Amino acid sequence: MDQTLAPITAPIPVRTSSTDDPVELLRFAIDAHGLGAAALATLVDIRGGSARALGAHMAVAADGRFCGYVSGGCVEAAVASEALLAMAQGRDRTVKFGDGSPFFDIVLPCGGGISVAIHVLKDVGALRHVLDRLERRQAAGLVYSPKRQTLISVDPLPRACWSEGDFLTVYRPRTRIVLSGQTLEAQAVARLAEASGYEVIAVAPGGVRSVADIIDPFTAVVLLHHELDAEAAILETALASPGFYIGALGSTRTHRRRVERLTALGFRRDDIARIKAPIGMFGPTRDATSLALSVLADVAAARLVAYA
Repeated sequence: MDQTLAPITAPIPVRTSSTDDPVELLRFAIDAHGLGAAALATLVDIRGGSARALGAHMAVAADGRFCGYVSGGCVEAAVASEALLAMAQGRDRTVKFGDGSPFFDIVLPCGGGISVAIHVLKDVGALRHVLDRLERRQAAGLVYSPKRQTLISVDPLPRACWSEGDFLTVYRPRTRIVLSGQTLEAQAVARLAEASGYEVIAVAPGGVRSVADIIDPFTAVVLLHHELDAEAAILETALASPGFYIGALGSTRTHRRRVERLTALGFRRDDIARIKAPIGMFGPTRDATSLALSVLADVAAARLVAYA
């Protein structure tokens, strides 16, 4: 009796989450690889405008599940389909979308174009190494070689880039906010910061001694006190730290008094100039929620400047 083989149907790409957190994407890729196969798609070229930065990722599982973004949502399903084809063939591929792309029916709203490198994961050791470094709040890097179809972990460069035919992706720990102040404003900042995915550490009165150990280059220090005496100890600790942002509550007049006190204590002008006061991106504000928005917008902008 003749038997007809049924055609193999490729899985339908299905988004599983809306996250763009690199830690979650790499964990998804590791888990998917453990269940069968996975691919990591990386934004490696931008022509014109783009909704994402170089090095942005998508992770795609062999069953069609995917997460992450390499655009504003315009091409992700198509990237997942290309990743499924790459896994089926066992070969990496680089695909263009938008300007210069063979996919005439996929147009990026920004009018530009992007290239996405799709790597079929052979092992996940490099991804685990990145996660381990991020867990220890250290920057990390991955180098993808299209020629060798390999992915290895390396010490990071300042930013994602091509180098001698390989593409380097940079990963940095998420923003930590050290928050000092027993005020309504501090509570509002903490709530909004946590909702934004930041790590928030509230410093209780008398807990200043341990602060120096938790302020790293990816930390913002936010001081929301109504008295200069209450902020003094942690402010002095912050000024001696590598934190990328130091902001303090108070009017322009209050900040002049703050500067006078710090100068009398021997702090240099450049150190004092690190303090953003009055705190926030916009102001003056008259309610806790507006202040929280102003503070976190300022923190986000400072992080972009520090690690563009």
